[in-house]
Amino acid sequence: MAKVLTIGEPMALFVARQQGSLEEAEQFERYVAGAEVNFSIGMARLGHQMTYISQLGDDPFGRSIARFLKKSGLDTTYVTFSGDNFTGMQWKQKVEKGDPEVYSLRRNSAASRMGLHTIDRLDWEGFDHLHLTGIPPALSDSCRELVYELMAEARARGVQISFDPNLRPGLWPDKDEMLRVVQDLACRADIVLPGIEEGALLTRAEGEQSVADIYHAAGVKTVVIKLGARGAYTSSKGQQFYTEGFQVERVMDTVGAGDGFAAGVVSGMLEGLPLEEAVRRGAAIGALAVMSPGDNDGLPDRAGLEAFMTR
Repeated sequence: MAKVLTIGEPMALFVARQQGSLEEAEQFERYVAGAEVNFSIGMARLGHQMTYISQLGDDPFGRSIARFLKKSGLDTTYVTFSGDNFTGMQWKQKVEKGDPEVYSLRRNSAASRMGLHTIDRLDWEGFDHLHLTGIPPALSDSCRELVYELMAEARARGVQISFDPNLRPGLWPDKDEMLRVVQDLACRADIVLPGIEEGALLTRAEGEQSVADIYHAAGVKTVVIKLGARGAYTSSKGQQFYTEGFQVERVMDTVGAGDGFAAGVVSGMLEGLPLEEAVRRGAAIGALAVMSPGDNDGLPDRAGLEAFMTR
């Protein structure tokens, strides 16, 4: 199996037990959140070696998250602790359907204090793939510098790079800066995985193929555009195709579906599956993710994935 590297901010996630606004919620269940956490757990459950770079607060939540990451099969060699900054936290509304209200507390968090010093000891030996999202570069200038350095080093070493824009306007000083930086990073990747709305915003183009064409012109080899319940559109090396979404019995929570989709596509490509099958795997994992209340508890192992896809 492949050896994969990523960087992100794992957060303590509190999901309301009762439906209604967060303002009225009184009881919560605790999980672990973070786009890269979701991706990493999805990859690890499929048997790939995941190394996670991050910094947590030296507090109860940070220590609990570190144990959770290790228990989930992630290599936490490069997860450090800060005694001066707190672990990021997030609260999520319980909904019957649709996207939940989410409130985050992460400004000046421990993860936002990462920088080039964070990877002083990073040993690149054996890594096959680097997966990044647009979230870490939004946390601080030093985090942004770190992400650019990781991409440059991966490129120099011939390590394949995937990038999921994961636009988070609330983390950026302004929208224009967000679009400029995230698009620049996306154009440095081998595989780009935007949602259709994200792709249109970043490229200022309309339609799936127009979005893909702009990325191809910048040197991106494979573009997989998420279309929600409709599935996905893929453009790569002269082939273009649509992948239908899987039928979902009940949508419990849409958060984390895109991360599961990315894990499915990337794992399939790393395993040498035909691209059509890799994207179909991504669609299946995305469907499984929306049928569970947490951000990553619905991500399947190989047996569960195969059972769902054959059913």
